[in-house]
Amino acid sequence: MEFRPTLSILLHAILLFRFVSESRARDIAKTSPEETLNPQLNIFFTPKDLKIGKIMPLFFALKDPSTSPHLLSREEANLIPFSSSNLTYLLNFFSFSKDSPQAKAMEDTFFHCEISAMNGESKFCATSLESMLDFVQEILGFHTKLDVYTTEFLKKSPVTLQNYTILQKPKEILEPKLVACHTLPYPYAVFYCHMQKGENKLFKISLLGENGDRIEAAAICHMDTKEWNHDHVAFRVLKVLPGSSPVCHFFPVDNLVWVPSL
Repeated sequence: MEFRPTLSILLHAILLFRFVSESRARDIAKTSPEETLNPQLNIFFTPKDLKIGKIMPLFFALKDPSTSPHLLSREEANLIPFSSSNLTYLLNFFSFSKDSPQAKAMEDTFFHCEISAMNGESKFCATSLESMLDFVQEILGFHTKLDVYTTEFLKKSPVTLQNYTILQKPKEILEPKLVACHTLPYPYAVFYCHMQKGENKLFKISLLGENGDRIEAAAICHMDTKEWNHDHVAFRVLKVLPGSSPVCHFFPVDNLVWVPSL
């Protein structure tokens, strides 16, 4: 059975690559010093910042779920190869030229999906909801009931970068294990899902923007960073060294964090 890209998938592919750089703030790849100036990197903080009244400049991208790439069914996803070894075929399949921004974005996505996991990390790139849930249940337990946390806009202006104030004491979600799933740029929805051994703390944080924006944000603090790539952009943004400080970050609105149900 041959799967052909629908007009819907091709339109989603075009829309997706308007936001190619958004996922790169989380990259574990080497980045240039100039990238620390990218406003989209205003997502990192440390546990010391988790207090009522703290003001931080933060970036939250505006995304319309109706125009976001959708997850394929497992049946559809299994009909399309997902590998860098098939990149030439896939570029033709989705009608992208080899020198296009879309081609570079797909290449970057394959890099993140195919690079070896860090020590203590379990990782998987999900191309369907079924495959995502399979991985999550493999980590958290096949008979475990699940909760999922996301960042939610209660009120959002067109301004993506602004000062936000923490309104209430951040609520820690007391779960020892979690799986975070981050979107990657691709013609259809692909999630980089991973679990990092060690102490990680998940929070829900109420934020008020200087433009009146209200956000219920999901955020995580990685308490042990000594195994991280020394070139991880978070260390330059926070001006810390691997293992010297926990690293925290907010999740974009289209990311998912899975935990066992309380």
